[in-house]
Amino acid sequence: MPFSSNTLIVLAASSGNGKGSSIAGLLPLLLIVAVVYMLFLRPARARQRAARQTRTEVEPGVEVTTTAGLIATVVAVDDDTVTLEVAPGVHSRYVKAAIGRVNTPPEPEESAMADDADDADPSGDTPAGTGA
Repeated sequence: MPFSSNTLIVLAASSGNGKGSSIAGLLPLLLIVAVVYMLFLRPARARQRAARQTRTEVEPGVEVTTTAGLIATVVAVDDDTVTLEVAPGVHSRYVKAAIGRVNTPPEPEESAMADDADDADPSGDTPAGTGA
C-alpha cells in the first residue's frame, strides 16, 4: 500500500476544510455584489425609468428644461425629436433625450390665502397675548 495511515488522515482533513473555506470565501464576494446592486444599479435604473416617462409626457404647449439648462416651450413632438420655442418666434430642434424635466407651474395654495385673510383684523384690535 503506497499511502500510510498518516497521509490518509491529512488528505481527509484537508478535503473537509477545503469545501467549507471555499463557501466562506465566496460569501463576502456575494455580499459585495448584492450591496453594489442595491446602492448603485437599482437607483440608476429607477432614474432612467423616470426620465423615460418624463420624455413620453412631453406635448406641445408644455414648458421644459433641457439637460443643458435651457428653458423653453414645446412646439412640436416627433418620434425622436422635439421642437422647442426658446424665444418668441425662435424654434430649435432637440433630441427627446435632451429634455431634463417638465416644468409645472406652482399651484396657489388656497389654505395659505385663507390664513392670510383670517390674520387681518379689521377692528384694529391687537391679538390676545401680545401685551400691547
